Amino acid sequence: MTDSQRRAPWPLRTERLEIRPATPDDLGVVWGYRQLPEVNRWLGNAPQTRETFDELYLEPDRLASTLIITRIEDGLVIGDLMLRVGDGWAQREVIEQAKGTEAELGWALAPEHAGNGYATEAVRAVVDVCFGPLALRRVHAGCFADNEPSWRLMERLGMRREEFSRKTALHRSGEWLDGMNYGLLAEEWPARTEA
Repeated sequence: MTDSQRRAPWPLRTERLEIRPATPDDLGVVWGYRQLPEVNRWLGNAPQTRETFDELYLEPDRLASTLIITRIEDGLVIGDLMLRVGDGWAQREVIEQAKGTEAELGWALAPEHAGNGYATEAVRAVVDVCFGPLALRRVHAGCFADNEPSWRLMERLGMRREEFSRKTALHRSGEWLDGMNYGLLAEEWPARTEA
């Protein structure tokens, strides 16, 4: 777990969900939905075997940046989030001030739980943590333009489309696809400004 994540209030609870850091024991259930074609078609990494998946997710940085989403009512794991805190771009003279100031977000949900607002609820809670306890200045996320559920989620949360790039991402299908990147500043986050 990174220093930034230690400052976060894990486990995090919403009305219906609990979000907590991943452990090696979670990998089996995460593999269960991430290996499905309808999920992994949009993922940057989609290992073909459980062994390769475990090797990837057991890397310390990967495991430390993975959060597990469970339903409070039954403890069922329904998805995962990536929260990767990193440095903002800066000129050399001010580089220290940009360290640990922003986060990249990502998410995957088991298909049988899609359409219930769980992803929106979970990502909203993690953005609250980013702009609250973690005191970050910016969050960002990207997706293939064809991944409409992801970019619609970002727009529901008030994230700003910062880039629409034409055929810049080579998909594992061999096709060059359009990409989209979204961002949000702390001062733009409603939960932050209402407090």
